[in-house]
Amino acid sequence: MKISGSDSIKVSSTLLPAICATSFIVFAQTFMVAPIIPQLSVVFSSPINIVALAVPAYILPQGTLMLIAGPLSDRYGRRTVIYTSLSLFTILTAITPFAHTAGSFIALRIATGFAGAGIVPICLTLIGDVIPFEKRGKAVGWMFGSIAGGTATGAATGALLEPIAGWHGLFFSVSILAVLILLFAWGTHAFPKLPLPENPDSPKKVLQNYKSLLLQSRAQRTYSYIFLNAILQSGVFTWLGVYLHNRFGLNETGIGLALLGYGIPGVIFGPLIGKLADKYGRSLIVPLGVGLTGICALILALPLKLVFVQIAIIFLSLGFDLTHPQLAAISTDLKGPRGQSVALTAFSLFVGFGMGSLLFEGLLVGGFPVALSTFGGIALVASGIALWLFRTELPKRKHALA
Repeated sequence: MKISGSDSIKVSSTLLPAICATSFIVFAQTFMVAPIIPQLSVVFSSPINIVALAVPAYILPQGTLMLIAGPLSDRYGRRTVIYTSLSLFTILTAITPFAHTAGSFIALRIATGFAGAGIVPICLTLIGDVIPFEKRGKAVGWMFGSIAGGTATGAATGALLEPIAGWHGLFFSVSILAVLILLFAWGTHAFPKLPLPENPDSPKKVLQNYKSLLLQSRAQRTYSYIFLNAILQSGVFTWLGVYLHNRFGLNETGIGLALLGYGIPGVIFGPLIGKLADKYGRSLIVPLGVGLTGICALILALPLKLVFVQIAIIFLSLGFDLTHPQLAAISTDLKGPRGQSVALTAFSLFVGFGMGSLLFEGLLVGGFPVALSTFGGIALVASGIALWLFRTELPKRKHALA
């Protein structure tokens, strides 16, 4: 997991491990809620559709506040924002088990979402600060491999361990691990202290920067596909626990085992995919990932046996691994303040996550086959369009000759 920074910035050997561990724990905590929604519905004596609001209630505030966290990291430093956000995230995660109603649980999820806004996107921004673009894909691959691992671990262990440790134990465990990661990062000086701007941007200038970013055609297609890809992935994944419970009658343990494969491709192939993107570009990788997501959604709509559903879940994860890390890497290369460009990436991702779960829920009035087929069809159309939109995302040496 060796990385090399620019000549002017010394990169600690613990930077990438710290970023990977931090990303892992944030996403493990994010996705351990979805598969235990049926159980939380019983615990809080509240309908499933109400408890399910805990997912967008966490994700949407997080995505929104990222628009502020990015400029703050430009002004006060990446390290300061990461440590502050991770500390608040840890405290609120530890408090969450004291919720006694669905309303208080959702309220704490909102607060935790706000607190976590300055963690993962600012870690990605930091990678953009210290690692050249031509080597960035591999580092981003490691980071998103950890995100995939956190997603898989959260989804699987959330369902598997809830009957043993209870939902309270899940949140306490995450908070303990977060404390250990904080101590590791702080003790090893993992996050570098980068030079701060002599003349920080005013709020008006920050808004102008966002406007300038959104006027770039490269940014427009990148953010649009981050948003769309998040909707497609989150809409399907958030409701997989309910889908597996309703269709196969699985309990928490069965749901956890069925979801265990989600995230495995990212852990295994994430760095390799990033390395291939550095070498050959992202013009084909991104469309391939979106198309794979669509195919998996359509497969899940069919009346197949559980083993084929589990395989489709694994490849659904691979669809995300082929798309978002590559789109995120592009966002670190856009013209403008990097903190703000990555903030827009995170905003698009997390708002897309929240919107995906809500839109999929709306389509569920027609049943899972209708919702899955709709999402799958949209993904396939978007994949075809992406072939044209991302055709210039070639390695810089090749792009110069095109």
